[in-house]
Amino acid sequence: MWQQVVRGVSAGMVAWLRSRLPPLCHYGRMHNGERNARALIRGLRYRNKPGRTGRLLAALTGAFLWEEERVREEEILRPAEEMKRVQLAFNKSAAKSSGFEDGDEGWELVMDKQDFRLWRRPIEGTHLYQYRVFGSYKDVTPRQFFNVQLDTEYRKKWDALVIKLEVVERDVLSGSEVIHWVTHFPYPMYSRDYVYVRKYHVDQENNIMVLVSRAVEHPEVPESPNYVRVRNYQSQMVIRPHTSFDENGFDYLLTYSDNPQTVFPRYCVNWMVSSGMPDFLDKLHLATLRAKNMEIKVRDYISSRPQDCGSEARASPERKPAAAHTAPQMDYA
Repeated sequence: MWQQVVRGVSAGMVAWLRSRLPPLCHYGRMHNGERNARALIRGLRYRNKPGRTGRLLAALTGAFLWEEERVREEEILRPAEEMKRVQLAFNKSAAKSSGFEDGDEGWELVMDKQDFRLWRRPIEGTHLYQYRVFGSYKDVTPRQFFNVQLDTEYRKKWDALVIKLEVVERDVLSGSEVIHWVTHFPYPMYSRDYVYVRKYHVDQENNIMVLVSRAVEHPEVPESPNYVRVRNYQSQMVIRPHTSFDENGFDYLLTYSDNPQTVFPRYCVNWMVSSGMPDFLDKLHLATLRAKNMEIKVRDYISSRPQDCGSEARASPERKPAAAHTAPQMDYA
């Protein structure tokens, strides 16, 4: 009953706000007042969908609902199982030029190098692709590579595209974190910003590491007029050591998709993503080598958190204070 009441109140607020929009528009151009109102309407309509009543209450109270948004156990287990399947296919020499022999699931091979293969497959109902990389490194340890990915402070030093990268909130018991990441995009496009939840799992018994990230909304990180918010983003990285976490050599499987919300032609966006992923992995590998050779101190995430992938208990989150922002919409490239 209370859910119906909340939805009714929200629908009433949406209708009232719509009635107030026309006076805010002048000469066919949206001013800040109208942009803010439309952003509020979108938020209310989104949160008023069936099953999202809790999100509406979260928006009204300024809280982030870890119960709904944290990375679940199945999201960790799924890419880990996929890694096993891919490795088995390659160990049996079952890879074809266009994908995997066991059905290939729509994957198209777009880059084939030594110790590096890149596939893509179309995302149904969109002009976008999901990308997958299967590769190996032999000169760094899995622990070093994994830690460098997770260390936000170190990434600010080795990734020149980073404008801002910080942990917004942390779920202490489960180890999930909400990250705000702002990155440069190629000129003349606006910079993009991402708000995403991430969780990592280390299974020493089965010799595997998993890092899962996906876009979320967080009340402390509203849209900024300076960036384009990327709302569709998913990434899963799986690492399997050749021997152990602390000996050189491992295979990795990276599956990635996002919608950069650009008006550029489809082929430009696809080229940017497919070329950007190898470039990022090269920079990540180089940063790992530098951390190893120069003995740069990187936080050891493997030893600093609970390892239970099924730990979804309610935890008292840690928060970082966030500055107030407006949330207008913007035209973007």
